Amino acid sequence: MTSEPAVPTPDNTGGAGETSAPARTTAPAKSKGARDGGPGSRRGAGVKRTTSRNAPRPAAVGPAEDVAAAATLPSGRFLDRELSWLAFNTRVLELAEDKNLPLLERARFLAIFASNLDEFFMVRVAGLKRRIAAGLAVPSHSGQDPRDLLADLHSRAKELMLRHAMAHYGPGGVREELAAEGIRIIGWPEVSEAERARLHQFFSSRVFPVLTPLAVDPAHPFPYISGLSLNLAIVLLHPATGAQHFARVKVPPSLPRLVEVGSEDHLSSGVRFLRLEDLIAVHLDQLFPGMEVLDWHYFRVTRNEDLEVEEDDAENLLAALEKELLRRRFGPPVRLEVVEGIDPEVRDVLVRELGVQEREVYTLPGSLDLRALSLVADVDRADLTFPRFLPRTHRALTDGRESAKPRDIFAAIRAREVLLHHPYDSFSTSVQRFLEQAAADPQVLAIKQTLYRTSGDSPIVDALIEAAESGKQVLALVEIKARFDEQANITWARKLERAGVHVVYGIVGLKTHSKLSLVVRNEKDGLRRYCHVGTGNYHPKTARMYEDLGLLTCNPEVGEDLSRLFNQLSGYSPKASFRRLLVAPRALRSGLIDRIEREIVHHQAGRPAAIRMKMNSIVDEKIIDALYRASQAGVPVDMVIRGICALRPGVPGLSETIRVRSILGRFLEHSRVFSFESGGQRVTYIGSADMMHRNLDRRVEALIRLTDPVQITELNELLDLCMDEETTSWWLGPDGVWTRHHQDANGQPLCDLQAHLIARHTKARAVRRGVAGR
Repeated sequence: MTSEPAVPTPDNTGGAGETSAPARTTAPAKSKGARDGGPGSRRGAGVKRTTSRNAPRPAAVGPAEDVAAAATLPSGRFLDRELSWLAFNTRVLELAEDKNLPLLERARFLAIFASNLDEFFMVRVAGLKRRIAAGLAVPSHSGQDPRDLLADLHSRAKELMLRHAMAHYGPGGVREELAAEGIRIIGWPEVSEAERARLHQFFSSRVFPVLTPLAVDPAHPFPYISGLSLNLAIVLLHPATGAQHFARVKVPPSLPRLVEVGSEDHLSSGVRFLRLEDLIAVHLDQLFPGMEVLDWHYFRVTRNEDLEVEEDDAENLLAALEKELLRRRFGPPVRLEVVEGIDPEVRDVLVRELGVQEREVYTLPGSLDLRALSLVADVDRADLTFPRFLPRTHRALTDGRESAKPRDIFAAIRAREVLLHHPYDSFSTSVQRFLEQAAADPQVLAIKQTLYRTSGDSPIVDALIEAAESGKQVLALVEIKARFDEQANITWARKLERAGVHVVYGIVGLKTHSKLSLVVRNEKDGLRRYCHVGTGNYHPKTARMYEDLGLLTCNPEVGEDLSRLFNQLSGYSPKASFRRLLVAPRALRSGLIDRIEREIVHHQAGRPAAIRMKMNSIVDEKIIDALYRASQAGVPVDMVIRGICALRPGVPGLSETIRVRSILGRFLEHSRVFSFESGGQRVTYIGSADMMHRNLDRRVEALIRLTDPVQITELNELLDLCMDEETTSWWLGPDGVWTRHHQDANGQPLCDLQAHLIARHTKARAVRRGVAGR
């Protein structure tokens, strides 16, 4: 969810295989190229026609046609994206409230809900508030007035935050259930004298030196309160004068939020935590010697932390971004959280000094910032978590024996294209090993890699450094504008540059979100290009938690496509055409709309026609309107949307044939799949793009068309499982309400998709082991 300024891009002016020119070049003239999927072509990216020679072909939809087509559709056909996002986080909260899920996993979902909502306020609410203040806000495509929408967001967010707090602190909530299992977050009165002595020592040696008490008086102005920081507002009494004073102490984020309380009886006491803020509170007298502590209250501020970098005016994007990161700390506040029972005068001071509006004040029971529950979720209690799962090595990358040395990855890719499904297929023994083997292989001449997000101890970065130090030509396209990972990516960019890697930052005005690797290897019959195109980041840690897809291939067409795309990202390439890729911002939207329109033609001609898509979010009005037109023509449309959905399914006369499901669970569903029945010859893409304005207009995204019939069938079977009425999921109604379907008529649980896939992959591993042991 981003609010980057839109960058004008000539969308829908070229064929399905054309991508945009760098912003630094002049706008290219329309190409007359006729390559399938290339500039000027109206055909999909390299897909053979499946209609008869005389069948009508829909033209690519241009801006004028967009307006005319939209005029035929009813108003009110879009759901609001912000409210849809709150509905998504409500689904996360429902998982935390589900007593059938393991207890520590429910605690983790509570932490995820809190983290999600923080980002929503920092970016979406902050952006809307900024646009209203600047007079730039216009009604959304849902038709709601911006001011009314902002009020509605605050109202609904307050309801959700209270529900979230009660899911933890309320009767029968997660806190009570944790206590029953011997996992407790306790208060100071519950700490024994022996434990207090140890905690006093811990405070003196580990906490006190980090604290900075800040007084507020004529000589000390109200201190700056950093975003997402937890603070104590303290009322002090001067014994000599009888005057009351106000002070603030920040709970240091550099220390663990929960302090584990030891015990002399470890076996019976279980796991007990004390909140760091509570430990600080009982030691306030040490911070203000000679003063009497009358009262204290916890509070927390959320600020606008979206970045605005004018790339066209920035000679050095790295320096400009670093400067903007410093400004982020001082963004205006958009939310003030306080605890129930706060002194009204203290509350008034906070509201006045922070400059927040009354509707931006959130009063909550219990402690603030339940992101700390992620620490509780990490307690070592296997009986309270999901069963342990070990990803398998994809069968194409082994020699058939589970414990044997892995097969040479280049030989495996030469034998066949490999479709990976993470986390079920191991990232470390596939994508990571692909890059590590490339770095160590003396026959590899060059490696080109996009990096959007990666881990702090990234083996991907290490592999690129090893390759550069061994004399290989290495290009790393580091997207330093990846939200909230900007500073980390700046660090990796400099580390790579020091090792001799050619580091570039892509095209001005566009984020590079595509997931691409290109390895050039010298072989007996000449140079061969090995490629990986994926839906997820090159991040070994999130690859164990995110569901994603990726394709390993040495197909010459894909190699040429990636070479052209990397050249465009690193140099002055005003135009590029592609055979198996659809690339944003120029051609991805138009290419998919072309595919949607073809399904209408197939359906009207009596041939098999259907559209199935899986993604994180869908907001783009042009794509949604194209799907509405397909539904009006009778084409079945199935959508699997994890997050935001602005499309209304099941509306008579508009979207009767459209079904929308959402699947949330142990893994974050992150893959994007676009499948078209295409007259009986399915066309299926995977890639990095969601159907949102930012992905289609302001990012470099890439979808790759699959060609292996087995892989196409495999992905469509996955979509079958997602849409199956016996699979646990949420169903979206025409009124915008999501309803969870997780039990049958007899109250028995429906099939958990991810548990089913784990079981299937575990069984496959056991079968391979049995064969290898014979």
